[in-house]
Amino acid sequence: MAFLRFLTCFCLLTAAHAAPIVAVDVGHGVKDSGATSARGRSEYSFNLEFAGVLAHTLREKALAVREVNFDGQIGSLVARPLAAKGADFFVSVHHDSISEAWLKSWDWDGAEQTYTDVKRGFGIFVSADNPDLETSVRCARSVGALLRRAGFEASGWHARKHVPVDAENGVWYYDNLVVLRRTTLPAFLFEAGVIKHREEELALADPAYQAQMADRIASGLAACLSIKSPLR
Repeated sequence: MAFLRFLTCFCLLTAAHAAPIVAVDVGHGVKDSGATSARGRSEYSFNLEFAGVLAHTLREKALAVREVNFDGQIGSLVARPLAAKGADFFVSVHHDSISEAWLKSWDWDGAEQTYTDVKRGFGIFVSADNPDLETSVRCARSVGALLRRAGFEASGWHARKHVPVDAENGVWYYDNLVVLRRTTLPAFLFEAGVIKHREEELALADPAYQAQMADRIASGLAACLSIKSPLR
């Protein structure tokens, strides 16, 4: 009986200190590759690469990771939050573009591509329809603040279409995003930067840049999720 009481107490203690689980979703996929960069690379390839770095960094911060769409086969936006069910937080990884009206043409490696000079920087989106908006906003602001302190630029371009949550730290409302509305988890969608901006595209493909950005996101999430009750 004494052993059973000890085992019960141990299991409760372990559960109370279980690492929060972050579901990391790779935006777009094999069939829908998203935007195309200034040098002709697909957004999906950027998303997959950075999501891998982020997942590794989250684990280094003692957070558990649920990988969503890392094989690029989830075509349904509704299926993504379903695959994240049981996690504590949902992050959808994307890279940004710009409308055609702001694009210019250039020749890259013998092929005509398009680029922009007017938009760059990261953006973090939350939905007011999310079932845990308070945690979503707290984590988004935590991440945005750490990114800015590390020297990353928050894009102000989103003020054209979106209501600010915390514009200084790059956090905006985007209520109609399916992956944010249809999840039961606190969540945000992260736009790492603008791949149509030629200089920013190169930075976003740089391993050192990716590692530093992932470290700030993971640190922000670790701090934010530690505020929640440790019992899931």
